[in-house]
Formats: sequence, C-alpha cells, structure tokens
Amino acid sequence: MPTEIDELPGVRREMDVESHRLSRQLGLRDLVLTQILGVVGSAWVGVAAGLGRAQALVWITAMTLFYLPMAVSVFYLNREMPLEGGLYVWARTAFGDAWGFMTAWNLWAYGLCICAGILFAIPTELSYLIGPSAAWLPENKFASLGILAVVVAALTVAALRGLALGRWIHNVSGAGMVAVFALLILSPFWAMLHHVPLHYVPLAMQLPKVNLYTLALMGQMFGALCGLEYIAILAGEAKAPTRNIGLSVLISSPIICAMFILGTGAVLAFREYYASAKIDLIAPIPQTLRFAFGNSGLGNVVAMAAILLVQLRLLGATSFVFTGVTRLPMTAGWDHLIPQWFARLSKNRVPVNSILVSSGLVMALLVLGSAGVKAAEAFQVLGNASNELYSLAYLAMFAIPIAGAKLLRTRLPAWVAWTSAAGFCFTAFAFLLTAYPFVEVVNAKAYAAKILGTTVLTNVLGLTFYLVRKQKTKA
Repeated sequence: MPTEIDELPGVRREMDVESHRLSRQLGLRDLVLTQILGVVGSAWVGVAAGLGRAQALVWITAMTLFYLPMAVSVFYLNREMPLEGGLYVWARTAFGDAWGFMTAWNLWAYGLCICAGILFAIPTELSYLIGPSAAWLPENKFASLGILAVVVAALTVAALRGLALGRWIHNVSGAGMVAVFALLILSPFWAMLHHVPLHYVPLAMQLPKVNLYTLALMGQMFGALCGLEYIAILAGEAKAPTRNIGLSVLISSPIICAMFILGTGAVLAFREYYASAKIDLIAPIPQTLRFAFGNSGLGNVVAMAAILLVQLRLLGATSFVFTGVTRLPMTAGWDHLIPQWFARLSKNRVPVNSILVSSGLVMALLVLGSAGVKAAEAFQVLGNASNELYSLAYLAMFAIPIAGAKLLRTRLPAWVAWTSAAGFCFTAFAFLLTAYPFVEVVNAKAYAAKILGTTVLTNVLGLTFYLVRKQKTKA
C-alpha cells in the first residue's frame, strides 16, 4: 500500500529501479570503502596544515558544526528515500521539480569540476613518484594534458563496464587510501627513529589567528569534509540501501575524522622542520613522504609505493565521482526533466550517452582550467568553483528538515532540524569565503571572478535550460 510520502513529487518506489533493471552491486563493505574514498581527499591535509598548531581545534570545530549535521541528514533522509539519485530525489520530494532540478544541476556541475580537479593533481603526484628529474612535469601543459587525456579515456571505458568493475576500483582505491594515511601518520616516528628532531603534536589545541586568511582556510573545511551523501546517488545499485547506506555513514565517520586530524599533524610536523619548503597544496602527502623517507634506499621504495597508492586513490575517487555524474542525468531523464536520451541504458545497464557527454566535458574543463595560469592556481580554481556549486546543493539538503514538504518533515526526528540549521549556517559561511585565494595567484580579483562567475553562470544556464524545457513541454 502506498503511503502519503509516496505521493510527493520526486519519490519513486523500489519497483521503478527494478523496472529499469539496475544491477545491485554495492554491499556494505563497498559502501564503507567508497565513503572513505569519496570524503578523504589527499590535498586537504596540506590546506589544513596552513593553520599551524590550531589545525586540530579547527578540524574538530568544523566536524561538530558541519560533518555531524551532514551525517545526521544523510542517515535520516536516505532512510526515508533510499532511491537512485540521492540528494536530487530528496530535494525534489521536499521542494518540487524546479528546486530538485537545480540541486541535481549543481551536483552534476560539481561532479564535473571535481573530476577535473582530482585529475589535475595526477601530473604533480607523478613528479613525486618519479623523483627530482620529473619536477618539470606539472607545469608542462602539453605533457600533462596528454597524460590526462589517456586517463579520461580509461575512466570512460571503465564507466561503460558498470559497477561490476567500478566497485573493485573504488574498493582498492579506498583501502589504499587508508594504508597511505596510516603510513603518513607513522612517518614522523620513522623520521625520529632516524634521528630527525621533529616535534610531532597532532592534537595540539592552539587557538587560530583571527584574520581573513584563517577564515578562508576554515571555509575550505567544507570541501574537505563533504561527500557522505554522494553514495546515495547510487542507492538503486546498492544492496539493502535503507540499512547499508546508513551503516556506512556510522562505520566510516570515525575513521575519516581520525585520518584528517592525525594526517594533518604529520604534514605539519615536517612543515615546521623543513621551514624553508612551502607545503605543496596539490600533493602534500607525496611531498611529506619524500621528506620522511628520502629519495634513496629502502625509504625511496616505501615512498614510491605510498605515492603510487595515492595515484590509485586519485583514479578511484575520479571514477566514483564520475559514476555519480553520469547517474544524475539518468534519474532526471526518468522524471522527464531532461531528454530521456540521457537515460538510455546499455547492455551493462549503464547510461551510455550520459557517460560519453560527461567524459567530453571533463576533458574540456581540464583544458580550460589550466589556460594561462600555474598548476597550483588552476587546481584551486577548479576545486573552489566545485565547492561553490556543491555548497548550493548542501544548502538545499540542510533546508529539507527545516522548510521542506510537511509530510516529509513530520517523518524526521524534530531535533534533525536543529543539526540541519548548524550545517546550513556553516555551509553558507563556506560559500561566502571560498572565493578568497589562500594560494599565490596571478591576480586575486581575477581568481575570485573566475570562481564566482563560474557559479553564477552555471546556475543561470541551468535555470534557463529548465524554464525553456518546461515551456516546450507545456506547448
């Protein structure tokens, strides 16, 4: 028997997933490892190390004000709507077609930008893997884009094979990321055993300096901690999604928080010792591992193995985000908000047209993102533009328990509105500060204009597309 909530716009029952014959590939282990893979980025420990010994306090504050509300919202909203499309379906159920579409649009644009941003780090990571002789690689645009074109082609082929292959890519990458962070956290002890006088205090509770730079770094914590809800996009391809997605949040969260705080402490310890060397904001983990283990002997072998695992994480994370990017047009096509051409499935039960269009757009962003700027600035432009788009989707998620459809709100615990309010405020704070550059840029105003301009233009295009299509549908 259908319930009242089933009649709200955006809710599709399990039979809808079965009618499209999606393959339920993802078990609890897959979901937990993918949560770690999706949330724990390798660059954020370098960003947070810029806060000095205030890093642990800032991490804990951000986790309390943002990560916890995010985890609560994902747990309860997925429990009510464990459906392919995730946050898009939640927003459409709570606010109707227009808000649902714009939430999906921002998620989709975020995914495209973040895929390009993650891939952009590969040439820099490779330069650390190879050693000093490859230091030229990140700034050589011809060589870098050639490498990235091959990677995008490989990811496209993997996506066309579906999650039967993709889940193993995500599992290996997630497990590899845990192993790399374990090595990173232990690296100061290795250095001290080899008589390097580091001062490693990962849980120092120093108060941060109150200035715009510190606030900008705190705003970056949004980009570091977000992502728990992304796996819900694939709820229709998960086994027992109502139970297992919620469990994946509970199991992965303490692991994720420990990795961020202790990993940043390790990066900071080496930063303080090698004071003349700037933190590499694209590849802080490979840089730190090279500081710890050196470029020769057994240490070189250990560092190379760990950096190779970071490379695998980059590929796995891109594969995961790219999978979500391709599923959003599919689910919007099911709901007739975009042409159903995007929802056409191959024999592997994947949206083939959506995959091909998305891979072309990712490659275009890689080319445009690197035009006329240094690697670090291009990396930050792509990352920050994606964070602005993602924060708009998160504002919609946190607004659901506060102002969404009454039938949905009454099914959620009343206190979820309070945690959502905290998450909403932190997300709004991050949105306002993301355009402030915390790396050396060619032109600070142009940097901010790129980020804000990308956000505005993307949403204008999305809204125009929705309104034009709606008028054509009526006609």
